[in-house]
Amino acid sequence: MSLSREFRYRGYTFEELLKMPIDEFIKLLPSRQRRSLLRGLSPEQKRLLEKVRKARRMLEKTGKVKFTIKTHCRDMIILPEMVGLVIHVYNGKEFVPVKITPEMIGHYLGEFAPTTVIVRHGAPGLKATRSSMYVPLK
Repeated sequence: MSLSREFRYRGYTFEELLKMPIDEFIKLLPSRQRRSLLRGLSPEQKRLLEKVRKARRMLEKTGKVKFTIKTHCRDMIILPEMVGLVIHVYNGKEFVPVKITPEMIGHYLGEFAPTTVIVRHGAPGLKATRSSMYVPLK
C-alpha cells in the first residue's frame, strides 16, 4: 500500500486536466474563478498565458526554461498548463518566485506571493530605533 496519493481535482487526474479543453476545465472551477474566466482574460493575463505557453513548449523541447516569467498579474487563476513552471509574481516591492504545483490549480497567483510581512520590533536600547535611543542600557 502506497502512502502517496495521486493528485485529483474534482475527480479528474492531472493528465485528464491537461488534455481537457479550457471550456470544460472552467466548468470545474469554483464560482468566483469560473465567472472571472468566463468574462474573458485581460490583456495582461493574455500576455502571461502566452509566456506560459512559450515556456511550456521550451520545457518539453529542451527540458529547461531559458527565461524567467515575471508578472504583475496577481489576479490570474492558475491553470493546469502552468504546473511545473516558476512564475515570479510582483508583491508591490519585488518579484517573488512561485513554483506552481498541481494543488495550486484554481487559486489566484497573488495568494502565493504575500504583500505584507510580519513586523518584529527590536528591543529598546540595543538594536533599537532612533526614538528609543535614550533608554538607559541595562
